[in-house]
Amino acid sequence: MNITPIFDPQASGRAMRVAAFMSGSGTNVIRLLEREKELENRRGGSPFKIVFIFSDRSDGVSTGEKIALDAGIPYFSYDIRKFYSLRGLKRTHLTPEGMAARKEFDSVASRLTKAFEIDIIALAGYMSCLTLSRSVNVHPGDLSILTPDGKRQWVGDHAVADAIASGEASLRASTIWTDAGVDTGPLLMVSNPLKVELPIPLPDLLRDQRAFKKVVDEHQRRLKEIGDWKIFPLTVEMIAKGRFSLDENNNVYVDGHPVPKGYRLEK
Repeated sequence: MNITPIFDPQASGRAMRVAAFMSGSGTNVIRLLEREKELENRRGGSPFKIVFIFSDRSDGVSTGEKIALDAGIPYFSYDIRKFYSLRGLKRTHLTPEGMAARKEFDSVASRLTKAFEIDIIALAGYMSCLTLSRSVNVHPGDLSILTPDGKRQWVGDHAVADAIASGEASLRASTIWTDAGVDTGPLLMVSNPLKVELPIPLPDLLRDQRAFKKVVDEHQRRLKEIGDWKIFPLTVEMIAKGRFSLDENNNVYVDGHPVPKGYRLEK
């Protein structure tokens, strides 16, 4: 079995160069930058470096420009909504025509990653489907849980709501090495659990959509704190140190050992 590191620091002879892609508040980017700075103050320095920030929004919603300014790194934005509007397309429709447009949109980011010699892309709250390779993403769902037919259970934008509505007792966040599908890439890491706490019995909660949404939003906020913000920087750091590897079947290994359900922090 041929096992290849996602990034090989010995072969590269330098820190891993990362481009952070975002759409909204950028909290995951901030945590990445904080971790980089924390590691820089340790012996040996940080094994990764955030080289630039890219946002798919130019309408004032994304805070990427301020984050980049504070960090002293370049910032680029290219508004995907305007891009699709000018072509009479909807960005959420992943038809052949829509995907052709998406590749055209991504060509801008592709040129940036090549110009800056980027090793991996960190999808830090990037809300657009990306056609570029070598990307790591964080998802608010436990992607080790499968349906009876072997597909991942908690995928998509409504993973937290779906898990709570189904009666799951706890929630977890996951990181993946992305592929062409939606939340289908090799599973890298799974966070510690967040216990689901409901103010009223679930059947009653589901009858009150406003109350249900409030519960979902609160759990998603708390999951970011104990899930996303913990495992996303750690995943990037471990990739940069050469600890994550893949074989030819995209099975994941950490330090040479298989982790079929993702690397876990808890013992």
